[in-house]
Amino acid sequence: MFTGIVERVGTVRTAETREDVLVVRIDVGGVFEGLPQRGSVAVNGCCLTAIGSDADGFTVELTGETLRRTRFDERLRSGAKVNLERPMKADGRFDGHVVQGHVDGIGTVKEMKSLGESAEIRIEVSPDLDRFLVEKGSISVDGISLTVYDIRDHAFSVALIPYTLEVTNLQDARPGTLVNLEADVIAKYVERLLTARGL
Repeated sequence: MFTGIVERVGTVRTAETREDVLVVRIDVGGVFEGLPQRGSVAVNGCCLTAIGSDADGFTVELTGETLRRTRFDERLRSGAKVNLERPMKADGRFDGHVVQGHVDGIGTVKEMKSLGESAEIRIEVSPDLDRFLVEKGSISVDGISLTVYDIRDHAFSVALIPYTLEVTNLQDARPGTLVNLEADVIAKYVERLLTARGL
């Protein structure tokens, strides 16, 4: 489980297709030293398994299913910046919100509005994700825990404080940028229960 509090922005060194798997090497400059082999790490909000790691970074594998749901195939190129978070420790402080690392879908940045040192991003979503949006509710955008507002026309806005812009890859977002989205797990369970009861 993750919390949506990005620890580090990593840099994709290589992304190579081997048979049906995309193998990606991500450099983190020693910050994740000690990440165990087979350990989990959220990359742009997607929970992946480190198949190898060292002092400089780690390697992950992505299957076709992961690529279809995340569109990493368009964003994981050499030099790309990715948000990283290790799983929350059982005795750790719970910041952000519950993030499983299971991407629900893709959003498209419609507008990036600079507000001095802060910013506002408007993101368009598909109708199947729209139903999980709640005013002042939580959402994970590329692995970042953010608060939803101004929901209309299958889109929502989030505000980015200067610190978030400084320490995440959203500083590079532009209209047309694709982002991984994970809806609040509580909203998903509530919707499932209501649907099962025909409500």
